[in-house]
Amino acid sequence: MAPGPKTGPALFLGLELATDQLRASIVDESLELVGVECVDFDTELPEYQTQGGIFTTPGDAYTTPVDMWVKALDFLLEKLTRNHDVTRIKSIGGCAQHALVWWKSTPIPSFPALDPRLPFHSQLPPNTFSLPNTPVAQDTSAHTHALALEALLGGPDIMAARVGTCANASLLAAQLLRVRESWTSDVWSRTGKIQLASQFLASMVVGEWVNMGESEACATGMWVHASAGATAQGAPGLGRWDEGVLEILGGSREEGRRIRTWLGDVEVASGRKTAHISRYLCERYGFEPDTIVTPFTSDYLSSYLSLCPSPGDAVLSFGPMDTLLTPAQHYLPTRLYSLFPHPAQDASEKRRYIAMLSSRNADVPRALVRDMYTKSWSAFDRLVAIVPPGGSIGLDDKLFSIYRFETGIKVNEFRDLRANPRCLLESQVLSFRFRWSRMIATGVLGQNPRSNIASSLGLSFDPYDYSPLPARILVTGAAANFPSVANLAGDVFNAPVFMPSTQVDSAQVVPHRNAPAAGFPGRASLGGAYFARWIWGKERSSAIGGSSTGRGLGGFEEEIRRLHGKRWVASGGNPLRTNVNAPLGGNGGSGANSGTSTPYGHRSGLGSTVFVEEEEEEVEEMERAGGILASSVFAGGFADRDLGRDIGRMRTLTGSTLDTVTSSGSIGPSTAFTTPDLNAGTGSPGGGVGAVVPQTTTLTPVTALPTSDAEAQIGLAKVAEADVDAFMTYAAIVPEYCRLEGMLCKSLV
Repeated sequence: MAPGPKTGPALFLGLELATDQLRASIVDESLELVGVECVDFDTELPEYQTQGGIFTTPGDAYTTPVDMWVKALDFLLEKLTRNHDVTRIKSIGGCAQHALVWWKSTPIPSFPALDPRLPFHSQLPPNTFSLPNTPVAQDTSAHTHALALEALLGGPDIMAARVGTCANASLLAAQLLRVRESWTSDVWSRTGKIQLASQFLASMVVGEWVNMGESEACATGMWVHASAGATAQGAPGLGRWDEGVLEILGGSREEGRRIRTWLGDVEVASGRKTAHISRYLCERYGFEPDTIVTPFTSDYLSSYLSLCPSPGDAVLSFGPMDTLLTPAQHYLPTRLYSLFPHPAQDASEKRRYIAMLSSRNADVPRALVRDMYTKSWSAFDRLVAIVPPGGSIGLDDKLFSIYRFETGIKVNEFRDLRANPRCLLESQVLSFRFRWSRMIATGVLGQNPRSNIASSLGLSFDPYDYSPLPARILVTGAAANFPSVANLAGDVFNAPVFMPSTQVDSAQVVPHRNAPAAGFPGRASLGGAYFARWIWGKERSSAIGGSSTGRGLGGFEEEIRRLHGKRWVASGGNPLRTNVNAPLGGNGGSGANSGTSTPYGHRSGLGSTVFVEEEEEEVEEMERAGGILASSVFAGGFADRDLGRDIGRMRTLTGSTLDTVTSSGSIGPSTAFTTPDLNAGTGSPGGGVGAVVPQTTTLTPVTALPTSDAEAQIGLAKVAEADVDAFMTYAAIVPEYCRLEGMLCKSLV
């Protein structure tokens, strides 16, 4: 990319330390995208030999080298300096994945002094960190430690009421306990400070230790949020680290105090700058000394900020972990959900929160089902299209994650293997539907609907009432790149589904990666840039001594919508730019290593020889076999030509994060529909079966439907409509689904 102009208006930089890449997005004062850069860990830093940015080992351990992050930051800053005028950058925001950085006690208490003549990685070698390879969010090796901590605190309900969350496999408190109990003693003894990855990235930019934000502290399992201490004007009260939890983690009161010093203080106020940029970055890369650095936060919260959700919206993100986030009005922690203070709040605002539901049964199960029962994502999507809701005309064929129920009985396998893809997707989305309704009943979202029909069905909610459900579903993540997943979400929640226009356009280039296509911004980095713009506006408004300018005032979402609206009017209704010098859209999603965001790696074996997708032949074989096509709710009566090329608006095609041209057929049942024919294409042109190699067909990613100006001006595109008839079909399935889930939770099956 050619360097941008060296003079011009202010720019704002957002950084994102993701699992597989370090990304940067640059916007101007009107939030128009002007620059995108990234460093891919696997391809640009091959010496670390990561796969998708992580190391995977037998079992549940997923780690990543911290030194790789340091070197990637050097590379990214060099790209930014080479391609953009960094003197125009007035404010920097950022975010990072859910991970800890363990510093040795050597550079403590001050941040290491850095020589601007040398890059970061030459001054912060791997031995700077007491734990060179740190666990990431996908790591579940500390799950037993999380359960032990929960038991010591009195159970999930008591723990949630005390520290705002209950046990989960990636709980940072559990990671601390695991390091002390399972790792060698020198790791613990050599540690002088621990930081979240977002703190670590911010400290590298500021050049001094940066405190943790309260939004992230509430996710550690060690912080007590003092919502009751809020003032009448909405100012935050004073939370604290829970000394009892720290004592459990350290094994003694003295070690608990030591952990407290490792963690440092927590920054409760999020609506102000953290500091100015470091002298090191100014001298080495040319940033201006007055560049503001804003609070950094978690990647999922930053992605949430980039979408500017309204009350009643739900942000559904598909990835290695599926999450659903929504605005919450009250701090009412329970075991049913996680709850965080809003990461972008002005001191004058009433306190706001974000409730989150999460599921680990995400990309990996989707990839497993794809590999076991189909030969490609294309075939996977076709099966989703032809199988009716619930796997049959009746209401009994269910797939709960990797558990299968048929006619209400737990089975090892469905009689019709073709039901697996659709039932897996349904169970994943229905799980969020069920848990949303349970969350609503607590009143945390400001409403608590009552229903007489619920008790008669044995539920705490009415599955046929869609009024308490989200008004809109905002989807992100590669699995949402195809219409079947977007439509399924709209059907289950009876709500229109919107996707960022940046992702819609990126999907036309590379539809199967969680990472955006080249030239397209990551949503989390874009959220950091938006946050940087908001803080800069507030600081400038304060500096000129008045509110008459109208800049940087009010809440974050209100200000971002105002800026988007102002740009929309000034540009004559032109949509936001979605990329910078990106390649043209096309069949770009089937390349190697397209699963770099998913810890289910490269596949080999029988299916690895497949190099064509025989979609139409598969459907014809299914029709000849009788199967379930005749009874399909969505595909019944459709001829093969109806399911062919013109399917952009049909409820078909799902995407996820793995390669689309290879599959491991040897690990799943062998049928005509799931196992590739190794002899295909090897016969003579006039031969029998397998003589003709069919033309490779491409997957059709989601495309935008007509979208109102209100959504278009903030960069959203409608990708699916609400369908009340389909919703009622799923509502009839919900009671049986809840019954089976309850039996699983109670270990009755």
